[in-house]
Amino acid sequence: MAHGTHDFVPDPRNDAILINVNGALVPRAEASVSVFDSGFMLGDGVWEGIRVHRGRMAFLDQHLDRLWECAKAIAMDIGISRKALERRLYDTIDANRMDACHIRLMVTRGIRSTPYQDPRVVVSPATIVIIAEHKDPLPATVEKGLSLFTVHVRRGDPAVQDPKLNSHSKLNCITACIQAAQAGADEGLMLDPHGFVATCNSTHFFIVRKGEVWTSTGDYCLGGITRGNVIRICRDNGIAVHERNFSLTDVYGADEAFVTGTFAGVVPAHTIDGRTLTDGRGPMVERLQRLYRALIEADIAARGRP
Repeated sequence: MAHGTHDFVPDPRNDAILINVNGALVPRAEASVSVFDSGFMLGDGVWEGIRVHRGRMAFLDQHLDRLWECAKAIAMDIGISRKALERRLYDTIDANRMDACHIRLMVTRGIRSTPYQDPRVVVSPATIVIIAEHKDPLPATVEKGLSLFTVHVRRGDPAVQDPKLNSHSKLNCITACIQAAQAGADEGLMLDPHGFVATCNSTHFFIVRKGEVWTSTGDYCLGGITRGNVIRICRDNGIAVHERNFSLTDVYGADEAFVTGTFAGVVPAHTIDGRTLTDGRGPMVERLQRLYRALIEADIAARGRP
């Protein structure tokens, strides 16, 4: 049975969580937004996934930087300050008595007066929804890893829809996910318009060759927080790391492969297009998982709370 990096250990406490909708804490079964909301109607919004460890949100400044940059790029006013949003995030996890969890923060342009794409028909402030759930990655995912399948869906040209925008409009990634799942794989590996390896449908992709870590140039993928932190880890620990163009030939001949994302961190990719690279995680992935956990601990230890 195929699975993905976002599969998690079921937790019955999630049935009774409170969801923050525009500052109001609402039981899960009652949480809703308008059918005229820009996110529901048109995918017009931006979002972040944030991990909470020991009651602190890891790499929060990086996540809020990206949120504000993406909102500015699409001329959307979030409507509250960073400090107020941080307070709202902590109010949500405190109300749910959470010490460790996964947060999905979603901001849409607000409610439209009629079903139409022009932002000038928006008649409300931005809609801000915070969903915090008790979620831990499956241990088997972190230890044994995933299978990937190269899909026909390409990462787009920035002039069409810039992949650096962490927008609600994810249909190309969803299409890639569907194709990979129907091929019996866990996640889709996506190429850029020139045929070089770009990223996966919901994570960033790396290979290991002769002790070096390679990832794409980043030109056709989201500016991933975990991706950037793994590159930083490599540089700080004497591991050669390259952001470069490479092809599937380089992938098939690699010693190891892995993906990164906020939810599961560093996850091995053991099989790609039916070619087995490793039996679970290799030595470089194991080392990077250890270094990434240490980076999280350092970040939350240095982080205060409002």
